[in-house]
Amino acid sequence: MASKFTRFLHSETGPRTIHFWAPVLKWTLVIAGANDLQRPVDSISGTQQLALMATGMIWTRWSLIIKPKNYLLASVNFFLGTVAGYQVFRLVSYRIGKGDTALQTANYILKGEDKKNSSEQVVESN
Repeated sequence: MASKFTRFLHSETGPRTIHFWAPVLKWTLVIAGANDLQRPVDSISGTQQLALMATGMIWTRWSLIIKPKNYLLASVNFFLGTVAGYQVFRLVSYRIGKGDTALQTANYILKGEDKKNSSEQVVESN
């Protein structure tokens, strides 16, 4: 009878496959995102965090419907999406706290611009 370790070693998602090493290395993104929680909010890239959040959500679902199911991949993507989602929440809270509207906040997150939308700029320049 094979030991649990031997079964794990030779499984479809064990350490002899890419199904194991890709998620293990992807944890570095989660760790980097967690370290970014200490950074000032205005130095965080909104587009990067949105991309990481979407990646986390999409690949969490995907890793649970593929065969073989890859729970290690699902867990790393879940935490990647969670950390990035929290960063997006921090950005939104920061911008709303500065008095921005929802549109200005979305513009800031998507474009990184610390300006009012272009229609307001035209009115102010006249």
